[in-house]
Amino acid sequence: MAEVALASASEKQVWVTKYFQEYIRESGFKPYMGKSSMSVINTRYELQEEGGKTINIPLITRLSASGMRGAGILDGNEEQLGNFNCPVSVDWVRNGVRVPKSTSYKTEVDLWAAGRDMLRNWASDTLRTDLIKFMAGPVAAGVSIPAVGIFDSLGNTITTAATAANYNTWSAANADRILYGNATANYSATHATGLANVDSTNDKLTTATASLAKRMAKAADPHIRPFKLEDGREYYVMFCGARSFRDLKLDTTMINANRDARAREGKAMGENPLFQDGDLLYDGIIFREIPEISTLITTSSIFATAGNGSISVEPNYLCGQQAMAIAWGQEPTPRTDMVKDYTFRPGVATEELRGIVKVNFATGAAAATKQHGMVTVYCSGVGD
Repeated sequence: MAEVALASASEKQVWVTKYFQEYIRESGFKPYMGKSSMSVINTRYELQEEGGKTINIPLITRLSASGMRGAGILDGNEEQLGNFNCPVSVDWVRNGVRVPKSTSYKTEVDLWAAGRDMLRNWASDTLRTDLIKFMAGPVAAGVSIPAVGIFDSLGNTITTAATAANYNTWSAANADRILYGNATANYSATHATGLANVDSTNDKLTTATASLAKRMAKAADPHIRPFKLEDGREYYVMFCGARSFRDLKLDTTMINANRDARAREGKAMGENPLFQDGDLLYDGIIFREIPEISTLITTSSIFATAGNGSISVEPNYLCGQQAMAIAWGQEPTPRTDMVKDYTFRPGVATEELRGIVKVNFATGAAAATKQHGMVTVYCSGVGD
């Protein structure tokens, strides 16, 4: 009698779908990801249906001319529609584990279960790490460059870290989108000089600094558009490192706002931000803590001693729509290898084809590239 293989295939397919959902949710950025152009982190999947390694994201700017009035002639005086292009290149990201029969191998189903959590956690960490590295890096000549290099398991460099020259080019082109410390007067086209203006007393992350960054986002040209929640309200989101988030929670204005004005819905300590950790909200800004910003970026060679008096400087990111983009050519997919060493050392792996960029557009000269949906805010990053 022939055996029915449908149940086994169905189990694997269910596992694939659930795996992808958990992979994104655990990255910490899930609430701000979406296919819509209005998302903070725009996710694209076109390469799953089309051949090639690059997807191009079009950027259309608003019309800002005064237009014609009355009997004025419009013909010949039309406004040019600003349009730019941001390419995202994808490449393979893979990892796997092998479990010899001599330790824990039983059946194929057990092998999937054994490797599932490890691979899911690794994929989540890798996505978050890559997002943070590109968030922290500059954009120059139409290219998004990570602040910290990206390497494989053998130590080979996959993507080289940004240089001082890259940061200077970016800083010069993004004066309306970079805030060094608590005042626009701290700005310098030389990135290292701007960082050196950040001190440990006046330049901690506060509500006042965040509100200044929000005003910069509104005044930036092209504008940085806030995103909308389901209730129709407009917000910016600021992704903060652990050290900056610590200082924000200690800011008197934030403490008073949480104590006196934030709704509790009658649940007392259960939803009181003074007792429960989580996102903070002030002046139309949602503050989300991403601790890995501190461990990956603040302590890196670029920022560890860059501030006034050689203090650490921590970047934070006030984001509106289309700040970052992730393109998938293949969603995370599990694989098994059942033939290694005559099936004695079976393996389970995950593979995906993706790319990440800080969305950017060129303004005139090729090197004059602006980040699209983000104001980068540098604050004191002094450790505990």
